Amino acid sequence: MSDLFAAAGLENNAPRPLADALRPTTLGEVIGQDHLLAEGAPLRRMLDSGRLSSLILWGPPGVGKTTLARIIADHADMEFVQLSAVFSGVADLRKVFETATARRSTGRGTLLFVDEIHRFNKSQQDGFLPYVENGTITLIGATTENPSFELNSALLSRAQVYVLKRLDDAALSGLLKRAELHLKKRLPVTEEGRQAIIDMADGDGRYSLSLAEILFNYAEGSHYDADGVAQILQKRRAHYDKGGEHHYNLISALHKSIRGSDPDAALYWLARMLGGGEDPIYLARRLVRMASEDIGLADPTALPAAMASLSAYQLLGTPEGELALAQTVVHLASAPKSNAVYVAFKAAQRSANETGSLAPPAHIMNAPTKLMKDLGYGAGYQYDPDTVEGFSGQDYFPEGMSRQTFYQPKGDGAEKDISERLTHWENLRMLKKSDPR
Repeated sequence: MSDLFAAAGLENNAPRPLADALRPTTLGEVIGQDHLLAEGAPLRRMLDSGRLSSLILWGPPGVGKTTLARIIADHADMEFVQLSAVFSGVADLRKVFETATARRSTGRGTLLFVDEIHRFNKSQQDGFLPYVENGTITLIGATTENPSFELNSALLSRAQVYVLKRLDDAALSGLLKRAELHLKKRLPVTEEGRQAIIDMADGDGRYSLSLAEILFNYAEGSHYDADGVAQILQKRRAHYDKGGEHHYNLISALHKSIRGSDPDAALYWLARMLGGGEDPIYLARRLVRMASEDIGLADPTALPAAMASLSAYQLLGTPEGELALAQTVVHLASAPKSNAVYVAFKAAQRSANETGSLAPPAHIMNAPTKLMKDLGYGAGYQYDPDTVEGFSGQDYFPEGMSRQTFYQPKGDGAEKDISERLTHWENLRMLKKSDPR
């Protein structure tokens, strides 16, 4: 469309969104990606060397993936061709490849930019390979999803993956100042109102400029504070993909905060996930798992508390039931930690896999028939509550298998008492072994 405006001589006068008007045209104008574009940074070194390879640009929305691809094409003096995987199919790709082949015969290269490249299926992604390999096109794919999960390994092996970061507050503030310089007027907001815009943008530069454009057009001369900005603008939810990599990153952050005994951080990640629309039942199930995996018998009340929060949410729903989840998050994060049961069960599973055909010792097998009694089933079994110490010390492992120690309490919380009790029983076991009377 911009090419049509230019051909008609109307480009400079045609109305354009503020984000488009302020789109960077040089590497020096790109903000927030110094880790890639500063002197000596990886992508900058590639561009300066004059040897451009195919790229995958991975990052959240509004951080400049499309803009950067355009600038790279200009920097490399290549024809820029843009496709969206959402709206394009095999016929569109075939046409691009045919045109690029003809263009190559004239000595000019083609940079094909594919937005949302992860939306192409496996066959479509495979279709790029021969044209990338023979140099007909240089491919730049943009994706908001983890390429490791969404792109074919064959395509990934032929492209460099560069991660673009969400724009921080300083970068977003710089964008707002650029907008003021471009329009030659100040945003009608106080400093608190300006910060509110930055917070609402949540790292998305394009969205921050869209919000600013609304305020520029809303009421010139007024100065809105944070509450005033909130009344004018509808704050969108922070970027959150319940089925994608962002989901797994945040549940990992919640889990590790609880494991690390940080209730404040854990509450923050819980709030982020609930605010992003995560299913509270999923979160409740994960809390049940954490109670067993990371706390175990160091706090025997952790698992019942997690189960109670699940029941409480199912009874109350949102928003009342979310408080039960928050209570359990604080309980688990504040509890003593032990993965002793988790480690013991893993060790027991390995041992069971190695010795799975061994029968229990005869003295602990039931003998419901006379034949089984005659074969010695149950013979010599001692009923522990009837012994003096309430402990017989008998061997319950299979015959022919040496005694194993899987469970080793950490000695924190309730496991301290368990550890002392197990040590006492082990001493009795050794004593009875040496003197069975």
